Amino acid sequence: MKLDAKQLQAFLAAIDNGSFEKAAKTLAITPSALSQRIHALEAHLGNPLVVRGRPCEPTQLGRRLLLYLRRATVLEEELLNELSGDQDEHLRVVIAANGDTLATWFFPALAAIFVSERILLDVVVDDQDHTYTLLESGQVIACISTRAEPMRGCLAVPLGSVRYCLVASPAFQARWFPQGLNREAARKAPVFAYSRKDTLQDHFMQTRFGLRADAYPTHYLALPEARLEAIRRGLGYGMVPHMQLHDSLANGTLVDVAPGHFTDVALYWHSWAVQSPRMQALSQRSVETARRTLLVDQAGAGGEVRPPHSPTL
Repeated sequence: MKLDAKQLQAFLAAIDNGSFEKAAKTLAITPSALSQRIHALEAHLGNPLVVRGRPCEPTQLGRRLLLYLRRATVLEEELLNELSGDQDEHLRVVIAANGDTLATWFFPALAAIFVSERILLDVVVDDQDHTYTLLESGQVIACISTRAEPMRGCLAVPLGSVRYCLVASPAFQARWFPQGLNREAARKAPVFAYSRKDTLQDHFMQTRFGLRADAYPTHYLALPEARLEAIRRGLGYGMVPHMQLHDSLANGTLVDVAPGHFTDVALYWHSWAVQSPRMQALSQRSVETARRTLLVDQAGAGGEVRPPHSPTL
């Protein structure tokens, strides 16, 4: 059984663009022609590959095919670059990472490898508990995740931990926590979260005060720097990576509202076990530099290591 290149191209374009109409434009063909190619591929494989929705999504078999195509595309591009002898040709790499990683250690640690290996980044940003799902669905070929277990055919290598502290502006602390952070105050004070997927604050509130996520008011703001600025302005309080807080805590712009209590979130680099040379270099550098940047010890007194995330099956 052989796979038709044009049919595979049509399938990949439909998933990447989210609709047959947009995919057809990128391939300079009609939506009808694109639909016929995908239908022919589905008939050839004997199973549906695309759920025709808005956006259209891959079926279970479609996800497996997507995984294959992502890997094959990277390997093909790198092979063609080597055969052509073009040392300046770039390689596009689609990876997933959480916003706090991108706002803190990611670029200081990895910028050099992106430049030296001529890698074009296509970064999908999602909560660290959900980036693994993007790898599993074939949307990315590597990710930084809290998931400790590797997907079949992949590696999951520990990177280290990011320490989070619960902080607020002095004015916010004086208004909401005049007697310190306690259960009653936590029920009323607005907290910041990355999104509704973000369980970091929920985990803290549940373990410290027995409060569920719907028991206190919550702001949602996905941009780390904007979220930090909103906390500085007194709109709420929230978990912030300690590496973003050195100056703010030192000059009193922010205060730790739960001193001695912090959460260490362990991160893992997920990638395919069989990789192209440049992807292998990226994976190796990611692990090496992250381990020099992130915490490698377990939480000390007053802190905790949040258990690795395990998606609900």
